[in-house]
Amino acid sequence: MNFPSPSSSSSRLIRFNKPYGVLSQFTPEGRWRGLKDFIDIPGVYVAGRLDADSEGLLLLTDDGKLQARIADPRFKMEKTYWVQVEGVPTEEALAALRAGVMLNDGLTRPARARLLDPPPEVWVREPPIRERKNIPTAWLELAISEGRNRQVRRMTAAVGLPTLRLIRAAIGPYTLDGLAPGTWRE
Repeated sequence: MNFPSPSSSSSRLIRFNKPYGVLSQFTPEGRWRGLKDFIDIPGVYVAGRLDADSEGLLLLTDDGKLQARIADPRFKMEKTYWVQVEGVPTEEALAALRAGVMLNDGLTRPARARLLDPPPEVWVREPPIRERKNIPTAWLELAISEGRNRQVRRMTAAVGLPTLRLIRAAIGPYTLDGLAPGTWRE
């Protein structure tokens, strides 16, 4: 598969590790902060979205063609998530995620899904997630090639594993490697 690269040598592609509570837009809204608190580069735009209550990799570019290639679901660029769920996934739940899950807006495309054991080494989230003493949690890696609204959270809920924390680890070949929360690299 050919992954997009900037269409000209003067194009910019920024990898940003979006913290919890930050919108995928420059202006703040209500209780959520905006990207302008972290990135002061004129002329770059977000390629795809990540909800305010999700964390992880966000790509920004000044190249409209590249932005469309990354964000448009028609191009099926795979997005990989680390998902902390309430409960312990069974092989049946993982198989359901791999096959595609029926949501209220239709069947999802098949996903790559696996248990992450040991869990990924991630930063402490502020505020911390809600954990219940008597219910174990587990981490999954889920890779999808579509981008419905809150899709990963709805998929895990559909198989009986509510999402507690959601971190996007990769978009195609671009990863979080070397990025602390709130930092970016070109």
